[in-house]
Amino acid sequence: MIRTIVHFDEEKCNGCGLCANACQEGAIGIVNGKAKLLRDDYCDGLGNCLPACPTNAISFVEREAAAFDEEAVKMAMAEKAAKKEAEEMAEKLGTPKFTGCPGSMARAIERKPVNTDNSAVSGKIESELRQWPVQIKLAPIRAPYFDGANLLIAADCTAYAYGDFHRDFVHNRKVLIGCPKLDEGDYTEKLTEIIRQNDIKSLTIVRMQVPCCGGLERAAVNALKASGKFIPWQVKVIATDGSLVE
Repeated sequence: MIRTIVHFDEEKCNGCGLCANACQEGAIGIVNGKAKLLRDDYCDGLGNCLPACPTNAISFVEREAAAFDEEAVKMAMAEKAAKKEAEEMAEKLGTPKFTGCPGSMARAIERKPVNTDNSAVSGKIESELRQWPVQIKLAPIRAPYFDGANLLIAADCTAYAYGDFHRDFVHNRKVLIGCPKLDEGDYTEKLTEIIRQNDIKSLTIVRMQVPCCGGLERAAVNALKASGKFIPWQVKVIATDGSLVE
């Protein structure tokens, strides 16, 4: 259908975002630094955005466009409100608003209970991982799943070398992994803050029987000392043949 709809002059637009804030239907977004109409059917053509623009980059034109869909707008705005509420709740619980790579978003993982030997009927071993992310570099300092947690700090290679890693080490623990030989910098400062700012109940360090893994053990132990907390801790060492040394 031919109807009145918003138009943006990209040469005049400075990407300030005031028009997007003024749009009550959520039809406008900032894409690559410029205002864009995200969906034709979200624009009612009434022009609430027009007076908000400081550079006169907004006009209204008559063109072929989908009809304004009020129900679609209501659903989109309800989803947006729910997302905002969830973010505010996460902040109250100590998890900051997430704005980075989706792969590093902190989240707890719920799993269905399995039988006592952790094997499904098919014989497959179920994952014991209960949170994400696990890389020390990506992990948040504060997260709800750390409170009351038994913390496992493990070298990357241990899960590949030791066959029962999930059942013997990941079970009932929150996991952080790293490799001091491959990662730049030292883990001590971040691990210190994780231990200091969360209610960690115990610490288990799992490393390989190779010299470079000593760096992970030192960082974890030094972090525990620097945190000022007194919690039970232990070190487990895995040989390169996959056997448990101690």
